[in-house]
Amino acid sequence: MKNKGLDALPDILTVMELKEYLGIGREQAYSLVRTEDFPTKKIGRRILIYKPNLIRWLESNTAS
Repeated sequence: MKNKGLDALPDILTVMELKEYLGIGREQAYSLVRTEDFPTKKIGRRILIYKPNLIRWLESNTAS
C-alpha cells in the first residue's frame, strides 16, 4: 500500500492500514495515533482515521 497514492486508501483507515501506507512499524504507528494533534476517532477499542483528516494532517505536518 505504501507505493499507492492516497486515492487507493479506504475512506476510513485502521492503524494497520496507516502503518502500511506510511511504511512505518507497528509501534511507530500506535505512537503516532496517540499524539495529541493526530486526527483519530475511537470507537470502542478501535482507533480509526478518516482519510480527509489524514490528508489535512499530512499537508500541515510535512515540509513543502
